[in-house]
Amino acid sequence: MDPNLLYWKAEGQSFLRRLKIWVNLLNPTLLLSSDPEIQKAHSLLGSGEKLNEKDEAALTISLSSVHPDSGAALPLIFRPPAFLPISGPLFLLQSYSAGFNYANRNSSSEQHQGYNISLKQLLLITGTVSYTTCAGALPQIFINRLGLRSSAVQTFFRSILPIPLSATLAFFNVLTVRSEESETGIQVFDHNGNPVGMSKAAGEKAVWETALSRAALFGMTAAVPNLLVLLMKRVRPFQRNSLLVAPLRHISTALVLGLMIPVSFSLFPQLGTIKREQLEEELQAAAIGRHLFYHRGL
Repeated sequence: MDPNLLYWKAEGQSFLRRLKIWVNLLNPTLLLSSDPEIQKAHSLLGSGEKLNEKDEAALTISLSSVHPDSGAALPLIFRPPAFLPISGPLFLLQSYSAGFNYANRNSSSEQHQGYNISLKQLLLITGTVSYTTCAGALPQIFINRLGLRSSAVQTFFRSILPIPLSATLAFFNVLTVRSEESETGIQVFDHNGNPVGMSKAAGEKAVWETALSRAALFGMTAAVPNLLVLLMKRVRPFQRNSLLVAPLRHISTALVLGLMIPVSFSLFPQLGTIKREQLEEELQAAAIGRHLFYHRGL
């Protein structure tokens, strides 16, 4: 088992502990680490030596920059510390989300079989970006096409509908881009970190957990600013000067997104568990213990 996963197994089973770890790992300055620094940090973590305070920096670099399945450095723009600086401006959000979901997937099956991205996977990613981008514009399309003039109806389409729509699109994005994990299975490990086999049940569970966490991230990021704007529109200064609404929406969106990223990443353990009886029959016979572990991805 990769040393990154061993660390998550030891330290990442509590939500509050995971939240504290992710707050440290999302520091944008970690993006300045070079590939040699990253590989050196990962090697140090895998050496089995007891880490001192100085080596904690190496631990942070490894956890924030290395894929736990392949042991290779993640592409710079798809490392967790890059999520807020890139997605914060909200330009090309669906395209970036699809790329981030794919880069941080569980790739254990690919390590066994050798892997080049298939035409099917390319079509899935392209289709996901296209459909989710178009669907995200539906509220404004309805207002323009149907010529809606009622303030109550416009409020529903501009402030209420985007909340469940954002959560649904984020969920769909993960579910589609990472669908191959449910089809081919992912590696599961016993309590000692020994590989047991490839499980489709674990793959499906990993994808669903990640999809739920991403729905929580973007659903809450849409909900708080929209509801805040609705509330502030009843306040006299905002009634007198409507130009205050746009800055309030943008600033609150950036703040909520920044707060929700570590929270959503912490909702489920990076090293997930699955009951033995939920596995395929052939794996149940080879498994030892009541629970097995798998890398959830991000």
